[in-house]
Amino acid sequence: MRYEKPLPQPTPISKKYWEGLRNHKLLLQRCKRCGINIFYPRKFCPNCLSEDLEWFEARGRGKLHSFTVVYSTGYPEFRKDVPFIIGFVRLEEGVNIISNIVGCELSDLKVDMDVEVVFDDVTEEFTLPKFRPVKGEKSS
Repeated sequence: MRYEKPLPQPTPISKKYWEGLRNHKLLLQRCKRCGINIFYPRKFCPNCLSEDLEWFEARGRGKLHSFTVVYSTGYPEFRKDVPFIIGFVRLEEGVNIISNIVGCELSDLKVDMDVEVVFDDVTEEFTLPKFRPVKGEKSS
């Protein structure tokens, strides 16, 4: 089956992030000067402006900070997916990521619930990160 939705356009700065996802690893950056973790991929640290950044593998777990349900879209490629859930996830590493929430019913979602990354191999070249509730754990 052919993937018909828009695909990412990696840049030299984000290329390693997309390669990590293809290998089912959620990679983040860390500033070697001030120590903050960074997402989305950048050339400079947003805190101290250092270019001395390194990549590391995130644990892929966090809390669902907020979410919305999309019932209607102007993008024809996404119409067959409605309704779908978009969540604002705060990873344990302290960065935020916006992504789809999958693997649950809307009635199961709660702000502050524990979530974990899952990898959606949409093509041979691209894997997208999505999040699902952590199984077998109660949210705090």
